[in-house]
Amino acid sequence: MSTLTLDAAEAIIDAAHRRAQALGKAVSAAVVDAGGFPVAIRRADGARPLTPDIARAKAYTAAIMQRPGRMLKKWQESQPVFFAQLSQLPGAALPILATEGSVTIKKDGEVIGGLGIAGGTADEDQQIADDVLASLGYELEFAAWGAPGSPAGVQGSPAGVQGSPAGKEA
Repeated sequence: MSTLTLDAAEAIIDAAHRRAQALGKAVSAAVVDAGGFPVAIRRADGARPLTPDIARAKAYTAAIMQRPGRMLKKWQESQPVFFAQLSQLPGAALPILATEGSVTIKKDGEVIGGLGIAGGTADEDQQIADDVLASLGYELEFAAWGAPGSPAGVQGSPAGVQGSPAGKEA
């Protein structure tokens, strides 16, 4: 069983801020463990005040839903009431944000946490998260719900964003 250490979380956040700076963006980055509990959150100089909270909610979503936010988007669009209710559950610590910049941290086939990036455009937040996790050796492939066999890619491939729960297609 892998765990997400504070050192690993800080390395992810450092890399995210360097990547964002290369794009000319000031972002906040949040890393949570597999249960959605914060490990590290950092707001870059110049990042808007609400971005740490948004980044944390994105990271939380990716960890507890065990899929990147971009993959959850179609499911949310097809069942908006269900997603609205998820955030109201007694055990839900934060809102569920099925959006770009919400990426599940996976190593050796196991979900160990979530990364949230907030402060750029949706595409920039996603690119920063994907680039950072790929550069640090984390896995970016996730199987669609209810689909046996090989995982669906989530790095820009349509197959990775079309997965839906229990084999239901949006």
